[in-house]
Amino acid sequence: MAFYRAPLTDMRFVLNEVLEAPAMWAAMPATAEFGAELADAILEEGAKVTEAELFPLNQTGDAEGCRLRDGEVSTPAGFKAACKTLAEGGWLGLGGNPDYDGQGLPKMLTVAFEEMLYATNASFALYPALNNGATLLLDQYAPEAIKQTYLPPMHRGEWLGTMCLTEPHCGTDLGLIKTRAEPLGDDRYAITGSKIWITGGEHDMVDNIVHLVLAKLPDAPAGSKGISVFLVPKVKVNADGSLGERNALSCGGLEHKMGIKGSATCVMNFDGAEGILIGEPHQGLATMFTMMNYERLSIGIQGLGLGEVAYQSAMDFARERLQSRAPNGPAAPDQPADPILVHPDVRRMALNTRAWNEGGRAFAAFVGSQLDCVKFHPDAATREQAADLVALLTPVAKAFLTDRGFAATVEAQQLYGGNGYCVEWGAEQYVRDARIAMIYEGTNGIQAMDLVGRKLFRNRGAYVERFAAVMRADLAADASDTLAPFQRACEQELARLEAVTGVLLEAADGHPEELGAAAHDYLQLFGHVTYAWMWWKMARAAEHGLRQDGPAGAAFYQAKLTVGRHFIARMLPHTLALEQQIRAGAEPLMALEEAAFYPS
Repeated sequence: MAFYRAPLTDMRFVLNEVLEAPAMWAAMPATAEFGAELADAILEEGAKVTEAELFPLNQTGDAEGCRLRDGEVSTPAGFKAACKTLAEGGWLGLGGNPDYDGQGLPKMLTVAFEEMLYATNASFALYPALNNGATLLLDQYAPEAIKQTYLPPMHRGEWLGTMCLTEPHCGTDLGLIKTRAEPLGDDRYAITGSKIWITGGEHDMVDNIVHLVLAKLPDAPAGSKGISVFLVPKVKVNADGSLGERNALSCGGLEHKMGIKGSATCVMNFDGAEGILIGEPHQGLATMFTMMNYERLSIGIQGLGLGEVAYQSAMDFARERLQSRAPNGPAAPDQPADPILVHPDVRRMALNTRAWNEGGRAFAAFVGSQLDCVKFHPDAATREQAADLVALLTPVAKAFLTDRGFAATVEAQQLYGGNGYCVEWGAEQYVRDARIAMIYEGTNGIQAMDLVGRKLFRNRGAYVERFAAVMRADLAADASDTLAPFQRACEQELARLEAVTGVLLEAADGHPEELGAAAHDYLQLFGHVTYAWMWWKMARAAEHGLRQDGPAGAAFYQAKLTVGRHFIARMLPHTLALEQQIRAGAEPLMALEEAAFYPS
C-alpha cells in the first residue's frame, strides 16, 4: 500500500544546514521573524495536516474523479471538507501578502509545504497552486480597490483563482488567441471566447472562482503583443465585497485524463462575461509571466513530491518483500528468502530515486531562496544577482525537476515488479500523476528552448557566466578528503558546461536550428551540473554535521554522504553522453526529408 511521511529531517537539513535560511531571513526585514524554531513549527504542522487530510483522499479521489452535471462540477468525496480544513488553518495563503490576509511566508518555506501537498495528493494540490499564482499577479498589478476586494478571500481560501490561457487552436503560441474583450464602460469589459485545459475552472469547493483570462481588445496589435489580462469572477462581486449574480461563463466539459483525476480540468466558455482589466492594455503576456517563475517552480515541485512518495512507498514494500538470496549468500537465513534490497539492481533503482529526490529538494529550496532575495533583500546588487539566477534556473527547475520526478516514479514502480502495475499498491498512480508535470505550464521542450534561446543566446551567455561565478565562488573553500570527490566533480562538470556553452553559442550564429537541436540535451546537462552543486553543498553540510554533532544525527549525515557518492559515481557521468549529443549538432536531426517521417 502507499506510504508517506513528510521528510522533515531532510527539509530541516536543507533549510538550516545547507542553505542557512535563518541567517538569510534575518538579513531581510520582511522575513526577519522567521527563525529556525518558527519554521520548524510550520513544517511540523504542515506535515500533520497534509498527511491526515489529503493523503487518505489520494487513491479514492483518483478512482472517483471529478464529475460534470448540468454545468456544475463535483470534486471527489472529501475534497471540499479538506479544502475547508486547510483554509481555516491558513494553509492556502502561506505566501500571500499579509496586508491582504496572507501569511507572508518566505518562498523557501512554502516550497517545503508545496512538496508535502503534491506528495500527499497531487490532484488537490493543483487548486491552491493556481490560486497562489493568481494572487501573486493581482498583488503586483491590480488596482488597490481590486486587491482589497479579491485578495483577502483568495488568501483565506474562501475563493480560489485560475489561469485561463490555452485555446483549442493554440497552446504555446498565445499570440493566436481569439478570445476578445469588448469595452462596456466604467472599466468593465465583456469577455467572449473558449479556453481549454483550465485547472480548477469549475468545482464545488469554494463560493467563488476568480479567473484570470487572456483576451484581446478591439484595438489590439497582432500576435503576442496584443494580449491583455482580465479578472473574470464566476460570481460577480458587489462593491461591498458580497457576492452578486452569476457571471456569463460556464464549464463546457471535463477532460478525460491519464492522471490527476481529482483535479477538474475544464473547457471554459465565456459568453460576454463581465471582466476587469488587470495591468496595462496589450501587456498581458508580460503581466502573466510575473507569476510564471513561481508557477513553474511549483510544477517542478509536483515532480519532486511524487518522486518522494513513490520512493517511500516502494521502500515500505521492499522492507517486507522476500525474493531469492543475496549474491554472497543468505542475508536472512531464518527466512525462506532475503529482502529484495540485498540485490544490487534493486539498490540501483532505490538509490537513483533517492538521489534525484534529495538533489531536487535542495535545488527547489535554492531557487526559492533566490526568489526571496529578489522580493525582499535590501541590497540592490544581491537582488540583481538573484534575479539573473531565477531567470536562468526557472526553466531548469520546471523541466529537470519534472523529468527527474517522473523518472523517480518509474524506478520506484519497477522496484515492485508486477505488483507495481496493479492499482491497489498506488505506484502506477504516481507514474500517471507525474507525467502531466512534464507537459503543462509550458512543455519541457519549451522550457529547454527558453533556456537556450532567451537565457543563453539572447544575452550571449551572460546568465551562465554569472551562474558559473556564483558556483565557483562556493567551491573555493578548501575541501577535506571527504569532500574532495564532490568538489572535483563540480569543477569538472562546470568546466564541461562552460565549454559546451561556448560551442553552442558559436554554432548557433547564423544557424538557429542548432539551438533547437541542442536544447533538450543542454537543459539536461545544466540540470546535472546544478544537482552536482547541490550535492556538494549537502556533502559539505553533512561533514560539518558529523564534526559538530549536528541536530540531524550521525546516521543521517553518513547516509547523506553515501547517497551523494552514488550520485557522483553512477549518475553524474551521464553528462559525457550529453556533451557528445550537443556537439553532434543539428545535422543528424535535420538530414531526414520531412516526407520520410510519414507512413507510406
